[in-house]
Amino acid sequence: MKTLEELKAVYRLPLPDLIFRAAEVHRKHHDVRDIQRCALLSIKTGGCPEDCAYCAQSARYNTGLDSTPLMSVEEVRQRAEQARRLGATRFCMGTAWRGPRDGQQFDQVLDMVREVRALGMEACVTLGMLTDDQARRLAQAGLTAYNHNLDTSRRHYSNIITTRTYDDRLETLRAVQRAGISVCCGGILGMGETEDDRLMLLAELAALDPPPESIPINCLIPIQGTPLENAEPVNGLELVRLIATTRIVFPRARVRLSAGRDRMSRELQVLCFLAGANSVFFGDRLLTAPNPDATEDAELFRAMGLSGQRMRDEG
Repeated sequence: MKTLEELKAVYRLPLPDLIFRAAEVHRKHHDVRDIQRCALLSIKTGGCPEDCAYCAQSARYNTGLDSTPLMSVEEVRQRAEQARRLGATRFCMGTAWRGPRDGQQFDQVLDMVREVRALGMEACVTLGMLTDDQARRLAQAGLTAYNHNLDTSRRHYSNIITTRTYDDRLETLRAVQRAGISVCCGGILGMGETEDDRLMLLAELAALDPPPESIPINCLIPIQGTPLENAEPVNGLELVRLIATTRIVFPRARVRLSAGRDRMSRELQVLCFLAGANSVFFGDRLLTAPNPDATEDAELFRAMGLSGQRMRDEG
């Protein structure tokens, strides 16, 4: 199921039918009680030369964000240990780079990956564009997954980003796959795209070989000072439809309910889980954006009958 028309036929099913079909696929390939909790840490914040219209970390926009240097390996290890105690099984690290430069800082990131893996956690990084050699070295360090989102459809992409091309992003994904690292790749809703754009993004992801093992679905968090600061909120039922369609098209992937959860009701989040989402990022920050804190999430999972201990054991 890779064509736009095929995806439309699924996405436009009556909502009860769509959710039921997605739930069937979900139960066939996953334990529905297993909602993986991931922690996301900005290990180098701000000062990015890219012009992504949604991003507070771009040096081109006045968002009031203070730039910070790369964190120490020891500090990252401590944050990973804390996340593990709170139930995270995957620890994700992000840098505000166009791409890493070989040398001391990249070696430092490799050491961070090794420390996270030594804790028994999955390790994921997002560092921007990679060369084949850098991807190979990350694989040797034990990296579980590399996050590099396509963000939106190819046709809408130039409205959001001009400092790198869609094919630049795809080439990084291919380098990651050639190195044997799992791909984490998704998009952002609420950037002025159409329904077709959202489905065309899924078609691009489905064309990857192999398809991503992890697909984060983000809702834009408008940041004052960025070109998208006045963007309209994402319609909740459209989000549910996209998650359900993603689950059907990518039956084995982790579909990650990512940015924007702080603006969602508990009921909307539960509906997303029923539609096939089976991972969340927890902690009060997602890189630089707000997120529900661990206490709120623990209460949500208890209300759903999913204990934190069970999720740690099985996640």
